[in-house]
Amino acid sequence: MHHLRLLEYGSCDYQEMIKLRDEILRKPLGLHFTEKYLQQEINDVLIGCFETDEENSRIIGCCVLSPIDDELIQLRQMAVREDLQRSGIGREILEFAEKESLKNNFMTLMMHARYTAVPFYERNGYHILGDEFLEVGIPHYEMRKQLR
Repeated sequence: MHHLRLLEYGSCDYQEMIKLRDEILRKPLGLHFTEKYLQQEINDVLIGCFETDEENSRIIGCCVLSPIDDELIQLRQMAVREDLQRSGIGREILEFAEKESLKNNFMTLMMHARYTAVPFYERNGYHILGDEFLEVGIPHYEMRKQLR
């Protein structure tokens, strides 16, 4: 069984989130997080998806929401454990992120989606805005969805 919840910056769960993001998103590109980069997340909305049994709880997916302005919020660092990708967990995280964005009165959710993730976001109602661009050395697209 799994459940989604908000994480507190600097908590043990947040540290687990960083490990998952590093494993899925950074290491394959030869990158690692810096303390300065992570400090920028202190006021962000941190979302974790946890698999639980009677004894343990472990993170299996996550994302970060960073406000851009009063109406626009950016989804960043979306990651699902590799062996659980394509199981619906990403969709659940995205839906949770959309609900949290609405609770905080944001009108639009946007992201810089890796080209390989574009079909996933399109299936969930997002559309491409603009041309392909490089970020961390790989092609990305800006994608957006009006939440209200």
